[in-house]
Amino acid sequence: MTSIARPQRVLLVSHYYPPHLGGVENVVRQEALHLAAAGAEVTVLTSGERSSRTVEDGVRVVRVAAWNGLERAGVPFPVLSPAVLPAALREARRADVVHVHDCLYLTSWTAGLAAALTRTPHLLTQHVGLVEHPSAPVRAVQRAVYATVGRALLRRARAVFTLNADVAAFVRRYGARPERARHLPNGVDAELFRPAASERERQEVRARYGLPAGRPLVLFAGRLVPKKGYDLLLEAHDPADGWDLVLAGDGAPVPDRPGVHRLGALPAEELAGVYRACDVFALPSTAEGFPLTVQEAMASGLPVVTTDDPGYAPYRLDRALVELVPRRPDALRAVLTALAGDADRRAAMADYSRRHATEQFAWEEHVRVLSGHYRGAADAGTT
Repeated sequence: MTSIARPQRVLLVSHYYPPHLGGVENVVRQEALHLAAAGAEVTVLTSGERSSRTVEDGVRVVRVAAWNGLERAGVPFPVLSPAVLPAALREARRADVVHVHDCLYLTSWTAGLAAALTRTPHLLTQHVGLVEHPSAPVRAVQRAVYATVGRALLRRARAVFTLNADVAAFVRRYGARPERARHLPNGVDAELFRPAASERERQEVRARYGLPAGRPLVLFAGRLVPKKGYDLLLEAHDPADGWDLVLAGDGAPVPDRPGVHRLGALPAEELAGVYRACDVFALPSTAEGFPLTVQEAMASGLPVVTTDDPGYAPYRLDRALVELVPRRPDALRAVLTALAGDADRRAAMADYSRRHATEQFAWEEHVRVLSGHYRGAADAGTT
């Protein structure tokens, strides 16, 4: 386990945090837990149904009451009560560094302001670029936010961490100083997300969720929104091709169809089991960085089919062992049907996935790099 050279008081800021389900909140929770295990004093500032302060697994969690009605319309944007500003000021004063996750949210703007007023250096992880949301007003609001508050947050940050080359170009375009931009992959829990220990374990999980025992299963995990590409998979799916589609996530309604199994949103512990029960992971998403679910699927030893995105270049994926395909139903159908009928190729891709995940996505290395940047930011102060 990585240890921190001296105690650090770290304020992590995220619009959501577990038990709310989603990729960013899972990343922040794991980051918090591993930083705390390495000796840091960690506080998370986030939203909640009501305001509270708790200690969860050694991490202080400060929740500010928020209205979350926009999420039901496909816009995950909690509207926080005015109490967020005094909470952010209080927590920024007691922190050595403030680490903001994404610059699109009210929690981020408030924490950035609090960091500036208290002269506490802040760092920022940008998970995604502009999301091509189907709503024109939502797209316009995104651009306005990134061009104003987002630009200020990116410009002042002592370090800006990104997950792929496209997001790195995005943050530079919106004000991040090139010399402060860093590529930093998220970590993944390779003990929780692991391959099935036996065929019996796979079949037990399938039985638990009512999944068929004798057909290849293609898993999609994520919110059922267009940017994730679940609709492309539904269009690509035909039960006559010999594979079933499993959807793990909430969001848009999905009509009952033969060979499509809807599990809803699952906590990480249950989702880990579903990965082990399936044969292929597919996520034809866009504008997402390197999605956490892809890392989880790789750690679980699943062949991965995802978008052919040049932004993935920093991860040095072997294109012979990861299927990077266009976001078209016909392309997805061809690749998934071929994999469903080729157990040997699935086995080779699965072995590569697990090996790559354990070598490249270790939380200990993530925390070691972060701690070095925290020390540098605290020593340098603000600009």
